Amino acid sequence: MKKIMLSLFVVFVVVGLVGCNDASEKPSNSSDDQQSVTFTQTYQQGVIQETKYGTVQGYENLEENTLVWKGIPYAKSPVGDLRWKAPEDPDTFEGIYDATSLGNIAIQTSADGIIGSEDCLNLDIYRPNTDETDLPVFVYIHGGNNQTGTSEEITGDAFVNDLGAIFVSVNYRLGPLGFNPLPALNTGDELEDSGNYALLDIAKSLDWVKENIESFGGNPTNITISGFSAGGRDVMAMLISPIFEGKFQKAIAFSGGMTIADEQDSMKVFADAIAPLVVEDGVKTTEDEAYEWLLQEDESVKEYLYSLSAERLSGLMSNAMIRMSVFPHLYNDGKVIPEEQFDTEDYNSVPLIMFTGTTEFSFFAMGDPYFASSFQDGSVFTDSEKSAQFDFAKKYGSMLYKYFNTQESALKMYDHYEAPIYTMEMPFGENLTETTDMDAFGSFHGVFVPLLDTNNTSYLSFVTESYQLEGAQKLKEQFRGYLANFLHNDDPNGDGLENWEPWTMENQVALQLTADENNVYAQMNEVTESKADMINEIEKDSSISMEVKDQIISEVLNGRWFSTELDEYFKNSSLWVE
Repeated sequence: MKKIMLSLFVVFVVVGLVGCNDASEKPSNSSDDQQSVTFTQTYQQGVIQETKYGTVQGYENLEENTLVWKGIPYAKSPVGDLRWKAPEDPDTFEGIYDATSLGNIAIQTSADGIIGSEDCLNLDIYRPNTDETDLPVFVYIHGGNNQTGTSEEITGDAFVNDLGAIFVSVNYRLGPLGFNPLPALNTGDELEDSGNYALLDIAKSLDWVKENIESFGGNPTNITISGFSAGGRDVMAMLISPIFEGKFQKAIAFSGGMTIADEQDSMKVFADAIAPLVVEDGVKTTEDEAYEWLLQEDESVKEYLYSLSAERLSGLMSNAMIRMSVFPHLYNDGKVIPEEQFDTEDYNSVPLIMFTGTTEFSFFAMGDPYFASSFQDGSVFTDSEKSAQFDFAKKYGSMLYKYFNTQESALKMYDHYEAPIYTMEMPFGENLTETTDMDAFGSFHGVFVPLLDTNNTSYLSFVTESYQLEGAQKLKEQFRGYLANFLHNDDPNGDGLENWEPWTMENQVALQLTADENNVYAQMNEVTESKADMINEIEKDSSISMEVKDQIISEVLNGRWFSTELDEYFKNSSLWVE
């Protein structure tokens, strides 16, 4: 059973770490009239509400006692001439907009091929089915390396009542349609010329929320931006982006960390990826010629890029697997993201939570070519040498990844960050004895998701037993309790919870929150280990042969978000296009 489950899960990991469910094309209910309608920002309990752009109708989830609106456009469709442009206000609606079914997801590569649509700038809203108003607003950015994923990664039905909040989940442009630094696309608009189109989308969604959420009973001055994985890294980028100033009042980065791609290096990767299409279309004879041509700020290059189908573009640079060199994004353009990156002194300082699992590299090691076949044929469970090799990669990749997700960012930010920083580590799943469904991957990338979204099928399809344990149920209650306090009060602390101390340079601590089969445990832990300590431990490790260790260091652990110091120490080759 474990063998079958893990073989299926490796496929799941390789295509993007998220369940990418296709959505049917949603018919437009909009007119070309750009004048917004007059509406009153008043919430009255029910599925029909007014927005700046017209009336929307959602549905009632009787089982969960929630009200839900799906697929509401927050910007005009970014197609045709708007493909690589800043998002524009949506059209006003004629009649009542049907928000009872999913909107289009962003076009992307999945296990079933290319799915989704360029017409994808929409969001989902969940709220308690009550007459309460002035609720805090919890805005979520999905993960998937900014190449895959959907607003359905987490749905709000299962937890909005416990949090006493409105949950908003956002679809945004992905892959080379969401990020593209090629100079031919420049328009003279400083924001558009950044190439960070996905960040412009997210900023636009926050503008829509601020303008309209009061109609759904939300407080437009109490918005918490959050995200997981790539979404968490996007949140971290928002903390240094001047275009996000004042757009949110709190932030939560689930498995985020600081990653920025150099704009010039990124251009080379994009040109290298698109060059084969240029040759295939007969525009240039060789890929070298195509590569040089694509790097020019030339109208003919722009016309060619706009002529490419979204399907052909979205399939490029896949399987980045937390390697920026494969698909660079979040460029330090100097306008959307500062040239000095996270060395800036100008942060959008808001109360911040940074979260990490403690075995986050397990999925990525499982999906790496070095180990994937061993999970597919089950030999990693029967071959002691292969098992030891996997344990080595999982252990040290996870140590480095955990540090990257929380401690490394706190150290860099602290001197210029003017709001409290809270860090959390969750080792749940590493030492359970009554269940076995988490044995191979432990406290995985996304370990928090089933605690928040108990309706989630992507994760709960293979960790059902562990999350049904009594201890897991208590962990869920405390985790939600900390989040609810943070959303309402800017501080995660409250009655019945272990005191969560903020991280400071003098008190470098993380709240460790976990559970065994029966009980939940929370305590403050001092973080003392540095990256240098971890590299030293890797150097001394003799659990596998030196030859294999060198191979894993240079082929599995290399080039990841967290690998800069490791690559330098072990002299790993650069994966960037020269």
